[in-house]
Amino acid sequence: MKLKILTSIFLIQFGLLTLSVKAQEAPATDSIDTFLKSKMQQRHIPALQIAVVHDGKIIKDTTFGTANLEYNIKANDQTIFSVNSITKAFTGIAVMQLAEENKLKITDPLSLYLDSLPDSWKNITLQQVLTHTSGLPDLMDAEEQIMGHNDEREAMQTVKLLPVEFKPGQKFSYNQTGYVLIGQIITKLSGMHFTRFIEERQFKVAGMNLTRFGDSYDVIPNYAGAYTLTRQMGAGFVKNSTPGHAYMQIPVFFRTAAGIQSTATDLANWIIALKSGKLLKKQSSIDLLWTPAILANGKIGGFNRLTNGYAIGWPTVTRDEHPAVGPVGGGRSALFVYLKDDLSIVVLTNLMQGNPDQFIDEIAGYYIPEMHKANGFGLPKDLKKLRAELLKQGFDKAIPVAARLKKNDPSFNPGENELNGWGYELLAQKNIKAALSVFQLNVSLFPKSANVYDSLAEVQEATDNRTEALINYRQALKIDPQNKHAAGRIQALIKQ
Repeated sequence: MKLKILTSIFLIQFGLLTLSVKAQEAPATDSIDTFLKSKMQQRHIPALQIAVVHDGKIIKDTTFGTANLEYNIKANDQTIFSVNSITKAFTGIAVMQLAEENKLKITDPLSLYLDSLPDSWKNITLQQVLTHTSGLPDLMDAEEQIMGHNDEREAMQTVKLLPVEFKPGQKFSYNQTGYVLIGQIITKLSGMHFTRFIEERQFKVAGMNLTRFGDSYDVIPNYAGAYTLTRQMGAGFVKNSTPGHAYMQIPVFFRTAAGIQSTATDLANWIIALKSGKLLKKQSSIDLLWTPAILANGKIGGFNRLTNGYAIGWPTVTRDEHPAVGPVGGGRSALFVYLKDDLSIVVLTNLMQGNPDQFIDEIAGYYIPEMHKANGFGLPKDLKKLRAELLKQGFDKAIPVAARLKKNDPSFNPGENELNGWGYELLAQKNIKAALSVFQLNVSLFPKSANVYDSLAEVQEATDNRTEALINYRQALKIDPQNKHAAGRIQALIKQ
């Protein structure tokens, strides 16, 4: 059964040589466009904007698709998209701007700037709030709605009655409460409302002429809207095959956390302004802005294996090669700034399940070829070692090659999920024989797992090997009688 694991499962440490974008020939624009159109079709994305920055300039700026499905309005370079939690990256810069003016230190406790805080909140630092390591109770309720009926006073009164979730610095836990508090601090120290401070000090300075704050309630010219593939049914959600409307109300007091509407071009200009010293004067400020928080256990924490750390409003893609900072928003928008490569990529969509963060690295591969997944980019260390040997000796020898690697190096231990994910990546690359060999290897290594038999059967069925597919679906069902996918495919194959 295909795992519900994002393709980012692979994007962890590996040993590739960093290549400069300057050393690569400019990719054929139509190759990137073809790739993006394919992703839009696969993911049912109505509209997508991309901007690519290199050498302080925008080298690609393209828009595809439909901004408004009801009236079939085509998206263009002036179409405005909601960036959702990418807004937090703007808030991080705003805090660092105040730090450069010596109006605050990110290591200061909240109580230095805010009164009437619960005792358990007073020693939490600004840095812990900004990196989601504070332990504060979350302002969002169990149904992902803002507490207090969108009223700041009521919301804060409600959340202040809740206990802290953990000791500050112990773990990463995404939290909106802290960003509301940060908004109050920015307003107090800057002498203007935080939204105006961000507009004056970032939008205007970076030349972001189309960027603004807003939500679904506001009438926004050229707005791409918000669409979703899920709808609530009772206590759960069902996924549809076609997009429907998504409605987001983001009250003003919450707009340090979300609420910016922008274009890929404007965001690209914002990145250029930041990297060129127009937003922050000191390189040390940018370095701190992009340094992930270290937890009490000495590790970093983040959303997943791709965005695996969190800095001052900026998620980080912390890895040995081609590390990045990667703000993401609402499952629909993302931008990656590659820290060792002169490359930044912005991708905005109007589908909440578009998840462009999952394929931005592949876009980067058109500028830095070693970053293509087909070239093994992002594979865990053991899979990279295995892949190198299989390229020499043939994928059909996967089982004996893996056994030999294990014999020579007892630490060689590819994981079941890693192998399964790699198999599906090979399948997506239409390298079917290689995929089949990887799934067969997974079965040999993890013979007690129902999932590996299910996956092997799936690729066998795809290659019209129904007899073997039935055998392996039945084995999957024998190991796990609750495997609905295997049971369904058995019935379907029997009827054929």
